[in-house]
Formats: sequence, structure tokens, C-alpha cells
Amino acid sequence: MIASREITKRLSTFLLAAAVVLLWGSGPMLGSAHAYLAPESFSEIAEAARPGVVNIRTVKTIKGGSPVFRHFFGNPFGGNRNPFDEFFGPFQGDGHHRDFKKRSLGSGFLIDDDGFIVTNNHVIEDADQIKVILADDKEFDAELVGRDPKTDLALIRIKGAKNLKPLELGDSEKLKVGTWVVAIGSPFGLEQTVTAGIVSAKGRIIGSGPYDDFIQTDASINPGNSGGPLLNMDGKVVGINTAIIASGQGIGFAIPINLAKGIIGQLNAKGEVSRGWLGVGIQDLTPELADYYGLKAEKGVLVTQIFEGHPADKAGIRVNDIILSVDGSSVSTGRELSAMIANTPVGHQTKINLIRDGKKKSLTVTLAKRDDDEKIVATQSRGNDELGIEVTDLDSDIARRFGIDGKENGVLVTDVKDDSLAQGADVRPGDIIKEVNRSVVKDRKDFAGLMKKNKNSETIQLLVKRRNAGYLVVKIERK
Repeated sequence: MIASREITKRLSTFLLAAAVVLLWGSGPMLGSAHAYLAPESFSEIAEAARPGVVNIRTVKTIKGGSPVFRHFFGNPFGGNRNPFDEFFGPFQGDGHHRDFKKRSLGSGFLIDDDGFIVTNNHVIEDADQIKVILADDKEFDAELVGRDPKTDLALIRIKGAKNLKPLELGDSEKLKVGTWVVAIGSPFGLEQTVTAGIVSAKGRIIGSGPYDDFIQTDASINPGNSGGPLLNMDGKVVGINTAIIASGQGIGFAIPINLAKGIIGQLNAKGEVSRGWLGVGIQDLTPELADYYGLKAEKGVLVTQIFEGHPADKAGIRVNDIILSVDGSSVSTGRELSAMIANTPVGHQTKINLIRDGKKKSLTVTLAKRDDDEKIVATQSRGNDELGIEVTDLDSDIARRFGIDGKENGVLVTDVKDDSLAQGADVRPGDIIKEVNRSVVKDRKDFAGLMKKNKNSETIQLLVKRRNAGYLVVKIERK
């Protein structure tokens, strides 16, 4: 009995010692985790940055309209659709159709000693009067230097102000998800309001346009914060607060400062932004497309359309080319390619590396200027009695009936039989068959010949073009 108690006592002592060792050993890990907890204070960042943050007040004359309006000017991203309808309230008005003055609030921040201020385009768009109130309550009239609705950025300037304290621009590429950030602005006219949160995500696409690349944060942002800075823990600007989704409380979005730097430079130099234009339709590679083209990884962007007479056409880029890199920088998605081309100067001799028919090629393209009505198409993806499909040639009448380009090569699927191999593989009426097992299909004669050639193949791979889906590879397995 005594021996049993002694053993129990010794065992308890051993377990206690082991627990102490484990806790002691975990000390550095706990200390490391503590580094990711909230700082004791954001006061140093706030005190250093607030003199560089400004309040912007604008007046806009609405002619012949009703004074039913949003807190800001319409759509913050240009065009007719506003993805943040719930954000830009409140509504008010008397319903009369007459001219009236609309007053709006926003924020901005100084970027140099000469009085240049960055803000959002939707804060100052179409304003008759722009006033800037500094942190010391001094008020100045501001002039518009330039604006870019596509990225919702604007540059304004005040003159005569002394002892300005501009903010330092940081590097948004180095910003990591989960790190602390601070927002300063004038929500609802409450000037110099400081809020803090973390970076919730990067590279957010919110449907505002082709250059979406937002930083998502849970730092409190409200109407009036637009145009204000998002700061890292070094007090440097890493983003420009732009919008929130009111129904998703705590979800805010900021334009990365690295995207803004080039835009700001062009606005300062020319008052407008010129973007490069390649002249292609593109789509992302799906796993099926990557396998079809014999690629080991889903890296690159598929060319689905060439605009005749435009830079890509002149340089010899073709449909079905897979673009791998632009001036040495690799591309993985159509959005990346669009951004790279747009940020490249007009007239630049751009080196495009691509894969064509399984072989790597390098072409030089002289970029043109992108006009507002030109759009890089970026479609996101996802016969024969034996197969159970009927096809027809693509003449102008057929093309018009199916709403497709009459210049397309290939054959159009007009019917798919129930319980057929084609139906099981998800071939659909309206699909345009462009290739059979990597051989080009120009018409029904080509299609019939290729089906005969591959009659003993266990797998038939069809490269099809599907409306609203782009290029897809359909695999038909013979049973």
C-alpha cells in the first residue's frame, strides 16, 4: 500500500515537471503569437499621420433633376451600375424637377509639399466647387488636376498652404493578410476619425471594373471615409479607402497604393491616364484546357479572339496561342494580363512569350492606346451518329440565329441525342466545335474526316467554344 502511494506520488511529480517543461518550452511560441495581438496603442501612428489627412467638401449643381441623391456622386466606379447601392445613402428629397445644389463629403491625403492631394474620383466627380479643410482647420479652394474613373482615383491641388505634412507612400505588395492597418478620414463629416483593423484579404474582385484589385479590411469605414488613407504600422499609406458593403458590416475595400502610384503619376503629368492596348480576347486556362494543350501547369492565358488591325494582329499573335509572360513577368490569369498591358506605356515595344502548337515563341508587340470603347474580353471559364450529335456549317444565317460571329471557323452543334455519348460528356446545342483531338475543324467535311480518322480512338477530345463560357475541352470516352 505504501509502495503504491509512493509510486503515485512520484508519478504525479513527474507529470507536473513535464507540464512545467512543456509550458516553459512553449513560452517563445506564446510570445510570438503575442506579437500578432493588437498593439497597446495606435496613437503614435494617428498623431503622425493626421496632419496629412484632409477633409473634402464639394458642391455640385444638378440640372433638372430631383434632389433624390446619394451621399456621394452616383456610381463610384463610372458607368450606370453601382455595386454598392447600399453604401451610398441616405436618400432624401422633395420630388421637384429643378436645379439644386448637392453637397458631399469625402477625404483625401497630401502626397507632397506642393499641395497635391489624392482622393477618390467619386468624391469630386463633376463638382462645381471643391474645398479642402486641413487638420488645423484651415480651408482652401482646390483645383482638379486629373481623374481616372476606371480606378476611381483623382488628383486635386491646393495652393498657398504652408508647412504641409504629406504622408509617405508604402508598398502594398508587402502587405500581408492578418496584419494591422489604420484608416483615417471624415465618416459622416466627423473629421480626423481614426479606426483600426486588420487586412482581411487581398486581390478582391468586387465587380467595379477591369482593374479590380482591392484590399479588404475590417477597419471601420463609412460614407465620408472615401479617399482617405489606409496605413500600415509604419504609418505609410498602403491603400486608399474606397467603399464598403453596408449589409456585410466590417467589410471595407481600399485601392492598393502600388496600383495608384502609376495612375497618380500620369494624372500629375497629363491630367489623364493612357493605357496600353493589345487587341485580344482572352480567357483563363481550365485544367481541361491545360491538359488539352499539353501543359504541365495551368499557367498562362488563352487567346480566344484577335481584333483585326490591332497590335496583337500586327505582331502575329493568333487565336489559341497561350500567353505565358509580358516583358519577363509571368501571367496566370486574364485579369493579370489585362492589368499588365494597361499599365504598360502606349508605344512600348512589349515582349510577349507564348506557346503555339506546343512550341514556345517570343513576339514583340507595339502597344496602342486603349480607347474607352475598347474592352479586353476576359471570359471566365469553367454530325456524328456514334457520338449522337448533329452539326452544320457556320453560314451567316445560322450565325445570326445563334447570335454568333459569322466569321467563326468550325461547325455548330445543332442537336444532341438523348442518352448519347455526347450528351453524357455535356456537349450542348450551340457549341462550336473548333478542333477534334487537336486538329482544326473548318467545316462539316473536316469534322467528318477527323471523326473517321479517330474512329478507333478510345477518347475524343473536342475543343468547343460555348457562348458565355469561352473555350472548353469536352472529353468523350468510348465505352
